[in-house]
Amino acid sequence: MDGVRVDRWLWAVRLYKTRSAASTACSGGHVAVNGSPAKAATKVHVGDRVTARVAQRDRDLEVVQLLEKRVGAAAAADAVVDHSPPPPPRELVAPPLTRDPGTGRPTKRDRRAIDKIQRG
Repeated sequence: MDGVRVDRWLWAVRLYKTRSAASTACSGGHVAVNGSPAKAATKVHVGDRVTARVAQRDRDLEVVQLLEKRVGAAAAADAVVDHSPPPPPRELVAPPLTRDPGTGRPTKRDRRAIDKIQRG
């Protein structure tokens, strides 16, 4: 096999739930192959390093096996080596913002303040 499209490979190793989500991530600039931004049609080969942003976390993956079809979780784990750092502990992750019941709909000023807090 000469190579596999990066969006197909990311879907096959179960990094994204759908192939269209993998394609959208590629077109949005969230995927890089060997350090350069990748389009969905970029071919990956054995030994390539793929960096992808999934669920607000950067994943650094090494291609060990080329897959075109989605496989089981055990086979997908054998096709990739994960070099990304471990996720942060759950207690360090900020809880979602909630409003007190009965306070009504947030005003435009409230929504701007909430957005500012969420962006950091």
